[in-house]
Amino acid sequence: MQKQDKKVLAAVDDLLFTVKINDAAKRAGLAAEFVKSEKDILDKAKERPRLIILDLNASSVKPLSVIAALKSDAETKSISLIAYLSHIQGELKQQAHDAGADMVMARSAFSQNLLQILKRHAG
Repeated sequence: MQKQDKKVLAAVDDLLFTVKINDAAKRAGLAAEFVKSEKDILDKAKERPRLIILDLNASSVKPLSVIAALKSDAETKSISLIAYLSHIQGELKQQAHDAGADMVMARSAFSQNLLQILKRHAG
């Protein structure tokens, strides 16, 4: 299996989550790649990462339009997409589901279950 097949793509602004995702990805046998723009995430998704992680509060991208674009593209719609947000943002959670996110989690649950999530996607 090629290295890029074992990749996680993440659009995350928070440095703490960047470190957590990077560490958990290594422990799960995956490489984490962090993107800072919508163009980057849409281009890199074409490389078929195992998982795309999206912080719904990221200011560097418009998360809902990214989800919709990824899920409407035949080339990227089958890639698992997990989004996370503050547990009090119920409306945004519903909007992310409606846009096509496979899973939307509270930030705390995402953080707590990160290693298991990544291991599941490592194959």
